[in-house]
Amino acid sequence: MIEKVESIKKQNRLLEALTSKKGKYIVGTCLLSGLGIALPRIFHILAGTSAGAVFLPMHIAVLIAALTFGGISSSIVAGSSIVFSYLLTGMPSLARLPYMLIELVIYAVLLSVLKKKFNPYVSLIATIILGRVLYAGILFVAINWLGLPTYGISVIESIITGLPGILVQLICVPFIAKTIKKGIHLDD
Repeated sequence: MIEKVESIKKQNRLLEALTSKKGKYIVGTCLLSGLGIALPRIFHILAGTSAGAVFLPMHIAVLIAALTFGGISSSIVAGSSIVFSYLLTGMPSLARLPYMLIELVIYAVLLSVLKKKFNPYVSLIATIILGRVLYAGILFVAINWLGLPTYGISVIESIITGLPGILVQLICVPFIAKTIKKGIHLDD
C-alpha cells in the first residue's frame, strides 16, 4: 500500500513538473527541435531534393518556437535541428551547416524581439526581411573580409527560390503558434 502511495506521489510530481510553465517550455522546445529535423525529411521525400530550398522547412519550427516560447527556445531549436539533422541525415551539407545555423539563429532572435512590440504577422514579415538583410551582411563579411568559401550561397537566389516557403510561413506559422499557446495554456 505504501509503495502505491509513493508511486502516485511520484506521478503527481512528474505531472506537476510537465504542466509547469518551465516544463511546457522544455517539452515544447524538444518537440519543435524534433519537428525541425523531421519536416525537411518529409518535404524531401514528398517533393524531392530541392524541397528544402523551396519550402524552407527548418525555418518553420524555429519561427514557431520564437513566437511560442521566445529567443532561447527558438535558438535551441535552430541549433539542435541543424546539428542533429546533419548527424542523422547528412543534410544540410557540412559546408552549408554553419551558414544555415547563423541564418536560423538570426530569425530566432529577431522574431523573439519583434514579437514583443508588434503583432505576430508584422513581426514575422519584418523578421523575414531584416533577417535576410542581416544574413546578406554576414555572408558579405564572411566571403569578402574573411575569405571563406560561398558554397554557391546567394541571398537573392534563396529568396526567389524560397518564395513558396515564405508564403507557407506567413500563412501557417502565426496560426500554429497561437494554437499551441492556447492549447497548452501558456499565457495562464
